[in-house]
Amino acid sequence: MNEFLEKIDLCVERGKVNKSSPYPADMKGLDGADELTRQALESAVGPDGILQACNEGMRRIGEKFGRNEVFVPDLLMAAKAMNAVMAHLQPFFQSGSVKTKGNFVIGTVAGDLHDIGKNLVKMVVEGNGWEVVDLGVDVKTAKFIESIERHPDCFVGLSALLTTTMATMSKTVKEIKARFPDTTVIVGGAPLSMKAAEEMGANGYAPDPQNAVAFLNARRK
Repeated sequence: MNEFLEKIDLCVERGKVNKSSPYPADMKGLDGADELTRQALESAVGPDGILQACNEGMRRIGEKFGRNEVFVPDLLMAAKAMNAVMAHLQPFFQSGSVKTKGNFVIGTVAGDLHDIGKNLVKMVVEGNGWEVVDLGVDVKTAKFIESIERHPDCFVGLSALLTTTMATMSKTVKEIKARFPDTTVIVGGAPLSMKAAEEMGANGYAPDPQNAVAFLNARRK
């Protein structure tokens, strides 16, 4: 791998945003994801390669998070480093020279205002090359359906933290499937399980962000 790509990969995994960032302590004073991405582009390193390096870094930190080897703050810093890379790559996405894996529509279901889990899934999925459409929290079924109509080939993720909103999630899954039977729906959240997902009619269940990515990537192939 190109030296720039190896360094970008590491910066994303470790959450090294830029040179002035004091985190992580052992990388203090070194160029971060921001500077390295700019230097890579100036050195004619292609945006696709940079995106792949970014994705690899997010994949590793996501796997570590799934094994409880790192924690939410580490994942948040990795996401900040990833965003620093994406700021440089955005013009290439807009021009169509960099292709994403697809659209992933995500939201916390109606009646539930919790967003930490949803946001973590969003960051890891986005970091693995997907275009994420974040509908926010307390999302009614109609809003999910409207978004699917705008992104007909999208994958859909529903999040819930409250046991009391599982019935709402089930209703939303059933309505989405009734309108768009070929749309892939994945659910997640503390009260969920694979059995609950199957009973709702969802295509999959993800207990953590990395499992969500693995599910989406497997479905995209």
